Amino acid sequence: ICKQHLQYMCPLPFCRWVGFEQQDMTGEMFMLERGEYPRWDTWSNSYRCDRLMSVRPIRMDPQDHRICLYECMNFDGRKMEVSDEDIPSLWCYGFQDRVASIQVNGGTWVGYQYPGYRGYQYLFEFGSYKHWNEWGAHHPQIQSVRRVRDMHTHPRGCFEMA
Repeated sequence: ICKQHLQYMCPLPFCRWVGFEQQDMTGEMFMLERGEYPRWDTWSNSYRCDRLMSVRPIRMDPQDHRICLYECMNFDGRKMEVSDEDIPSLWCYGFQDRVASIQVNGGTWVGYQYPGYRGYQYLFEFGSYKHWNEWGAHHPQIQSVRRVRDMHTHPRGCFEMA
């Protein structure tokens, strides 16, 4: 991606991006903060993907972070509500790894396939996700979630080290 294109798409230095392994915003996704990514392993969380074929800015919601995780599709089954907190392991909070639908009521979130913010990444912007295929997953497995934070209010970065 050329620098001119990035500057045109995001004139602010604090913009967050999501990159996709395939064209048309499909395939495995990767959250990108401000900075340089000289090699694929500096932005990839896996060894399955060594390229980005499409990117877009992340929509940052200024509201307080609130997300509801549901065990079943269409917001049924057990429910876990999270407000302004990163969760490194859903199991540690008494929830299982099966998350089949999600309601984001505030903020922007990233869900991860495995505990400790590892594995496939899924971006959750404000809105409803009735089925796991709406966020690009092949099965309903999320084991950790983290807030995406704006660098205007959190200058150390949108993620903090756990």
